[in-house]
Amino acid sequence: MEVFVGKLQRSSNFDQEDREALLKLPYTIRRFGAREDIFRYGEKPAYCCLVLDGWVHRYGIVGDGDRQILLFYIPGDVPDLQHLFLPLLDHTLASITASTLAFIPHRSLYGLVERRPRLMAALWRDTLIDTSMYRERVMCLGRRSSVGRTAHFFCEMYLRQEVAGLAGDLRCSIPITQGEIADVLGITPVHLNRSLRTLRSRNVIDLNGGHLKILDRSALIKAAEFDPAYLHLGANLKSSLVSMGKALAD
Repeated sequence: MEVFVGKLQRSSNFDQEDREALLKLPYTIRRFGAREDIFRYGEKPAYCCLVLDGWVHRYGIVGDGDRQILLFYIPGDVPDLQHLFLPLLDHTLASITASTLAFIPHRSLYGLVERRPRLMAALWRDTLIDTSMYRERVMCLGRRSSVGRTAHFFCEMYLRQEVAGLAGDLRCSIPITQGEIADVLGITPVHLNRSLRTLRSRNVIDLNGGHLKILDRSALIKAAEFDPAYLHLGANLKSSLVSMGKALAD
């Protein structure tokens, strides 16, 4: 819960009493193996889940059975806050690595937001940031090349992990398969392999064994056309990736 409180405080203001109220929320811990469904399409969940360990993803299935990964979530994220008010799931939420989650009852969250308007605003803002990430993903899918999409994905996942205290020194974990990366980017595995070869040949990144090392952050940001504004990470965030992304955007 401390991780979630810290995430909310980076983008919202609330006092110590609000913080303590968040920390007192009841929850149940559950563990999932890799690629297990947490909530399925069409369900009406009674809980929101906080990712404590591992990676979780949303995905949808089209008529012929093909999957489309929509977004990845890392420790500190609550990927389904919107289902406090949208009771029917229009996608499936699943682990993609072995994961540990805390399930917080909707009824407890309802009581919290009714009593504490600043927390209601903080949770609402978190769902809006999630929506902002979707808008950026649409831009990537519609207008960026496969190299640009791949570079953008690495920028985003490094930065989100750095902010959560899970990465640093331009190194982070990417604990998923190349097929899964291709899926979220809307390209074929062949196009992803070509994009990775391009970035490697330019000495921009090294991706090996599920670990990413950014060798040339300026070149990676330029290839991605990466502007971190859509993540709404807070004006005081100290990160070389943020400052360089803003400078290139300007």
